[in-house]
Amino acid sequence: MSESLRIIISGGGTGGHIFPAISIANAIREQRPDAKILFVGAEGRMEMQRVPAAGYEIKGLPVAGFDRKHLWRNVAVLYKLWRSRILARRIIREFRPMAAVGVGGYASGPTLDVAGKLGIPTLLQEQNSYAGVTNKLLAKQARRICVAYDGMERFFPADRILFTGNPVRQNLLEHPLPRAEAAEKLGLSAAKKSVLIVGGSLGARSMNESVLQQLPLICRQSDVQFVWQTGKYYSEAIAAELRSKGCPDNLKVTDFIADMGLAYAAADLVVSRAGAGSISEFCLLGKPVILVPSPNVAEDHQTKNAMALVQKDAALYVPDAEAPANLLPTAISTVKNGKKLQALAQNIRRLARPNAAADIATEVIRLAEEGR
Repeated sequence: MSESLRIIISGGGTGGHIFPAISIANAIREQRPDAKILFVGAEGRMEMQRVPAAGYEIKGLPVAGFDRKHLWRNVAVLYKLWRSRILARRIIREFRPMAAVGVGGYASGPTLDVAGKLGIPTLLQEQNSYAGVTNKLLAKQARRICVAYDGMERFFPADRILFTGNPVRQNLLEHPLPRAEAAEKLGLSAAKKSVLIVGGSLGARSMNESVLQQLPLICRQSDVQFVWQTGKYYSEAIAAELRSKGCPDNLKVTDFIADMGLAYAAADLVVSRAGAGSISEFCLLGKPVILVPSPNVAEDHQTKNAMALVQKDAALYVPDAEAPANLLPTAISTVKNGKKLQALAQNIRRLARPNAAADIATEVIRLAEEGR
């Protein structure tokens, strides 16, 4: 009997890294049920809970990101990086992977670097339209770089790039509901247009301020309803302000949406940050979207992600600084414009890559078998 495949998948830190990583692991298992998969993440980050919940083993490294505002704190960061490299080497020696996959996030740096230096084939999954510093460094020894945007030869060797798209949360596509049924389950009216405003699990300050400053405008929209995920970080303060000002009847407020598939199905228009994972979901679902890129990310990559869609008339864009004044008026005028919604839906759906996870898994398996 041939030896079982052993694959390491490293990265995390946010859902935008973790969900694709788990999707890739599931796709590897579908193609090769014998595969042994080990995740390597960062201690204290959300992957340490989400990965075991998905049924996979994970090892943690004490790695942390560099503090660009307080440089003196990076002495501790460098020490954690040194320790992480030692632990990554130990994990790789014990597990003996045939290939290593990096999906972005703190842990992928030391893990993929050590694996590459030990001669283990490595594959990078670059989600964004603008490559981060870590992946640009890791690409020097990577056998394959899987990307989701055109023009990535600006950052990586062209002969090692594979255009796959980004894997997404599989449950979003498994049981799609008709819009009317989804609206009913959320307590919405199927007869009214719906706008979903979501700034991530922790929330987005500018997007929340957009809603709070435009409550009178929302009140006047008798034919439009809004679902607003505030994020847990802001939920108490927002609840207090709504008690003071009053909450419009057509505004449904929640700190967290557990079933995003249901929320997307009910929405005629989504307002969102421009993370690569979220954008890939909108493409697959053909969902009209207004993107409000976060200004607090490395290399301002969310703005670059958004503009890659805007240039193809596949999304609308509101700068973060302009959101409080302009976001809600733009969302309301857009959701009432049926032709615009249809055009956005058609154009964004053309960018979908529904087989991303399977295509990446196939490439990982090929590298692993070559590396035996």
